[in-house]
Amino acid sequence: MPDELPDAADVLIVGAGPVGLALATALARAGVDAVLIDKAAEGANTSRAAVVHARTLEVLRDIDATAELVERGVIVPRFTVRERDRVLLKVDFGSLPTDYPFTLLVPQNVTEEVLGDRLRKAGGRVLRPYELEHIGQDGDEVIATMKGGRTVRARYAVGADGMHSVVRDRTGIAFTGDTYAQSFVLADVHLDWPDVPNEVMLYFSAEGVTVVAPLPGGRHRIVATVDDAPEAPDLAHVQALLRDRGPRAHPVTVTDLVWSSRFRVHHRLAEHYRAGRLFLAGDAAHVHSPAGGQGMNTGVQDALALAARLTAVIRDGAGDAVLDEYEAERRPVAEEVVAFTHKMTRVATVGGGPLRGIRNTALRALDFIPAMHRTMAMNLSELASDPARR
Repeated sequence: MPDELPDAADVLIVGAGPVGLALATALARAGVDAVLIDKAAEGANTSRAAVVHARTLEVLRDIDATAELVERGVIVPRFTVRERDRVLLKVDFGSLPTDYPFTLLVPQNVTEEVLGDRLRKAGGRVLRPYELEHIGQDGDEVIATMKGGRTVRARYAVGADGMHSVVRDRTGIAFTGDTYAQSFVLADVHLDWPDVPNEVMLYFSAEGVTVVAPLPGGRHRIVATVDDAPEAPDLAHVQALLRDRGPRAHPVTVTDLVWSSRFRVHHRLAEHYRAGRLFLAGDAAHVHSPAGGQGMNTGVQDALALAARLTAVIRDGAGDAVLDEYEAERRPVAEEVVAFTHKMTRVATVGGGPLRGIRNTALRALDFIPAMHRTMAMNLSELASDPARR
């Protein structure tokens, strides 16, 4: 039996991934009546998004989630860009102007567990399984109808329901962009790799970009763009990717495949983040290449920025114009992330020996420029998206 759905709320949030959970928690802690629904019968039990950047750790302090995430994750001090055994570019986070001068690797299911616990402590919960069928606006309220006929009326609603967002679809907001020709493999594995570096490694090759990153429990996350990934990549497939793209001097052996999946890679951005009383956040508003591990991060930051503005209007009586600030602040950030990760993906997959040679020489030259290191670190960590740091 589904949880009991109330007839009314201040805010209806559709989608209980990290974005929806963070938004619902922030609103509940502020005393705003928020209802969070999800069509899945239970939350994520796989790792999926695993990178939490510095700016996200900063904003998650507002809902008291940061300390536990850091405790349960792996602190990684740098990214390196490589071609086989050659390091082309190092991005160190140690000198960043933050209390979190690192990247945190923590599985998405752990992130959702922590956020769900904070939501419960704030008096909220996820109502499951409720699948949104239709949503519209009538004067000063939103009317949302679920499959099965239940209806919720709310002052505002937020689509945190992913790339195929029903909320965005019903608003008619355009979701412009394209789909990469490649698909991508996502896998959590155990590796036999002597002296493995404690860093996120981006391996560039003509076939695609491959990311290798440490996870808690001695596991590693593999993300790789491929022309046509199998539906369920097996150990042999992941091993072949590392053999063909990874280090040669000290080959890596995959000893165990914990979990794997296949996805299509998109780069798209919603034309607007608001349509009257309806808002978009996270993948409902922007999707892009996973090259920098920034997708969930941008979405969680959306959530906390929107929560502050909804609280100002609903609890504190601020004028409606405050809500327009959300798109004005957050859409340019997503636009920059989409462009940045698209450029990274194109640079990573440049074809032809001469072009790769030019690219590698250029990256090595950039590695000697301190200002470039800081710019890359600020962009990857998303500290550059903080209005106070601009």
